[in-house]
Amino acid sequence: MVFPPRRHLCALQRSSPPPHHHHHHHHHLLIPLLLQLHSLLLKTALDHFRPLLAAKPVSPHALLSPPPLFSLNSLLRFYASSRSPLQSLRLFAALRRVGLRPDNFTYPFALRACGRTSALGSGAAVHGLVVKVGFCSDSYVGNTLLYMYAGCGVAAFARKVFDEMGVRDVVSWSSVIQGYVACNQPAEAMMMFYQMRLSNVLPNSVTLISLLSASTQLGDLRTGRSIHSLVSVNNIKLDVPLGTALIRMYSKCGRIENAFHLFNTVKEKNLQTWAIMISGFADHGRAQEALNLFSEMEAVNIKPDSTLFSIILSACSHLGLVDEGQKYFNRMVNELISNQVWSIMVVWRAGLVEAAYELIRNMPMAPNSIILRSFLWACKKHGELCGLREEMNQLMNLLLEKEPGLGSNYVIAAHVSALSSKWNDVAKLRGSIGEKDLKKAAGCSWMEANC
Repeated sequence: MVFPPRRHLCALQRSSPPPHHHHHHHHHLLIPLLLQLHSLLLKTALDHFRPLLAAKPVSPHALLSPPPLFSLNSLLRFYASSRSPLQSLRLFAALRRVGLRPDNFTYPFALRACGRTSALGSGAAVHGLVVKVGFCSDSYVGNTLLYMYAGCGVAAFARKVFDEMGVRDVVSWSSVIQGYVACNQPAEAMMMFYQMRLSNVLPNSVTLISLLSASTQLGDLRTGRSIHSLVSVNNIKLDVPLGTALIRMYSKCGRIENAFHLFNTVKEKNLQTWAIMISGFADHGRAQEALNLFSEMEAVNIKPDSTLFSIILSACSHLGLVDEGQKYFNRMVNELISNQVWSIMVVWRAGLVEAAYELIRNMPMAPNSIILRSFLWACKKHGELCGLREEMNQLMNLLLEKEPGLGSNYVIAAHVSALSSKWNDVAKLRGSIGEKDLKKAAGCSWMEANC
């Protein structure tokens, strides 16, 4: 863990009163300094332990009463950008309940959470509070309002906020353009861009990515090329998102050679960049080139996802490569199952049994015996079924159907039945192990690790 710089801590120490001061006076001055230190440490800890906080919501602010608003804003910011943005809204409601007054940093984090979850009702309510406290003129708050309405799919509301803004920067213009593109209104996005140029506001890479998406939606190669020229003339860095958007535009507008030339020019590529180029070759009937590029991608250690696997399977189908297609299909299934097992293990180790069940229920294929065993063992380990008794019994029976000759399955099933107090079933399952002479899988054992 990286701690705050020593100069910050020393500054706090130097600002403390000397020991000969009155004890009450010393205590009165020390509390604000400790709160400053707490805020600094909390911010550093949030950055360091971000993955752990994502696994299970925590409330370190509960350690101080009343908590400083800076600390709460740090938590709001974290949750707003995490996998659980709704936690940001809950925290926002909680701090208002205890009488704390949000500032111009608090509202944007709550609005961002609303935009990410498409919570239009909550976003409109927060907007009402912003109007009430008079923060509408704040550019940071205003830009986040644009982001929220665009994320909720109501470009008209975003445009209304934009029209009422006193000061509009590149973020303001980009947010409205992005909102129009997200709402499948590419013509309106282009009109906003022309107005932006007339206002002498230079676009950034976010603006250009949105405009390239609009060009792709319209099939407008001419405008797409103009944007590419704008990138070159203004020496805008061709980073991964911008380069990928350009490749996609050329590919979708029927210029696959231009797309491939640009693909070879871009220095940095991520999975999406490779996937768009491979998909472009497949869409243009050049399945063999798609397969060749897929092999090049794997040679540089980039792992494909399920979407890319489906593109490759389609390419194999077009070429009549039945054996090759079967090989890729088997790989896809094995990797998806491995990833699913890992996800389930991470979730149930955090104690979220219901969330692990939802992962299994929403799998694209039927769970195999490894997944079923992992999940049922998690239930046994945590000693509860979380109101999912019927669902657990179905999974337990499915496991016994898949592998009726494996003794460890009956042991797990007996544990699950015991959690439901089905003692007759427990006795039957334990008796089945001896009666059927069931064996344990060779080279296999259960081990619990305290991770």
